[in-house]
Amino acid sequence: MPAIIVVGAQWGDEGKGRVVDDLAREVHIVARYNGGDNAGHTVVALGHTLRLHLVPSGILHPHVTCLIGAGVVVNPVQLAAELDELAALGVDVSPERVKLAAAAHIILPTHRALDGARESARGREAIGTTRRGIGPVYADKAARVGLRAGQMADPEAFGERVRALVQAHNRLLQEHYGLEPLPVDETVAESVALARRLRPHLTDGSELVARALAAGQTVLCEGAQGTLLDLDHGTYPYVTSSSCVAGGALTGLGFGPQAVARVIGVAKAYTTRVGAGPFPTELTDAIGDRIRQAGGEYGTTTGRPRRCGWLDLPILRYAAQINGLTELALTKLDVLTGIQPLKVAVAYERGGERIERFPGEWGAEEVARWQPVYEELPGWTEEIRSARRWEDLPEAARAYVERIEEAVGVPVTLIGVGPEREEVVRRG
Repeated sequence: MPAIIVVGAQWGDEGKGRVVDDLAREVHIVARYNGGDNAGHTVVALGHTLRLHLVPSGILHPHVTCLIGAGVVVNPVQLAAELDELAALGVDVSPERVKLAAAAHIILPTHRALDGARESARGREAIGTTRRGIGPVYADKAARVGLRAGQMADPEAFGERVRALVQAHNRLLQEHYGLEPLPVDETVAESVALARRLRPHLTDGSELVARALAAGQTVLCEGAQGTLLDLDHGTYPYVTSSSCVAGGALTGLGFGPQAVARVIGVAKAYTTRVGAGPFPTELTDAIGDRIRQAGGEYGTTTGRPRRCGWLDLPILRYAAQINGLTELALTKLDVLTGIQPLKVAVAYERGGERIERFPGEWGAEEVARWQPVYEELPGWTEEIRSARRWEDLPEAARAYVERIEEAVGVPVTLIGVGPEREEVVRRG
């Protein structure tokens, strides 16, 4: 009864979608366990670049059942749009294939409005949220006033619950932020129509996972964002509002740790982040620009240019510790081709003191005080996108991967050498 957890090992945007797509060839269920449409998983296939925000990345494999789990917050407008896009490409998105856990929470337009209002009110202290309503809907969930997907089983009753919550949100928008209210009747009507459409996809998510595991099927758990954006273990307050780490798969899908066989951390061959917050290895020079352009480092969800920097090994060690990683998947190794020399951060230093660990749990202010200590490694100039075996990679590229394995203490079992699905080197 194996479960495989795929988790981001940096600040998100590591390429988890393409890793899940690759692993989905041999699993039965792909289940998304956290976050909302603030995530963007990109899969290049069918002559099309798919940017999936809610539907799990295993959807392109016809034998796979896709579950949007209880830990996810769902914008029904976005979910309907993704189902339409996939259906137009000939992908089966029937209720038999795409399941929505009844315990998942629903994002309303007023959640999005509140998110934007709160972010604007922060001024210079803005966190850099995607303004997709993620924080406000998780806040409503914790306050026990939120709407769950299962309530869409009765669309008319769901509409009345929407009305009450929209009216409460509107009072906050007007009285606290001085903004115009959103139209209540229009929002209710749209919500009722979406409930009627999505009702056939509703399921008991934890029961679906339990049955699969009991039958000896493999469940692939897909995380959103990354370890350093985790609400508890990330660079707080510059984090997201959900549990991005491996433990979030257990709570977000509803199964126990005895079922977990593998925990795969996904990391880029360098480091990126979107939004505000500390970034020890950030490059604001020509090399940083080169990595951004070569890697297409623009947010899948927002389109914002990502901040780029050298690979940070203490961060990966921290991710291995927090998540219990059994292996790493390294993406975008090809982006580093032609950069000479390469650098990796191996430790941090402040006032003459050196530490080997990432001080993540102390929060953003503490992280910002430490300066990276670099080690130089030789680069390579050979084209590597055609590599499919470990032996096909240049010696310097293999040495770079081996240095990561040595520093983190877990094997690198998959290496992305290009954006296409087949541009992968597998090991082990």
